[in-house]
Amino acid sequence: MRKFFVIAIFTLMIQFVAIDSYSQCSMCRRVAETGHANDSGAGRGLNKGILYLLSIPYLLGGIGVFAWYKNKKK
Repeated sequence: MRKFFVIAIFTLMIQFVAIDSYSQCSMCRRVAETGHANDSGAGRGLNKGILYLLSIPYLLGGIGVFAWYKNKKK
């Protein structure tokens, strides 16, 4: 049980670090750097969209690990 909590806390810490990084792929970066995108704030929207898409696999993986752990415990 202790190992599960250590892994969960470590995963959450990695997720919070990823939120602050605001990484972008090269194509999204080019769109965000154009003058048209900067006027409308699309760069911030792209960053938030990328982070949203990044969080879904972690969320699904966490649910899967939780379900596996509950079934193994029974």
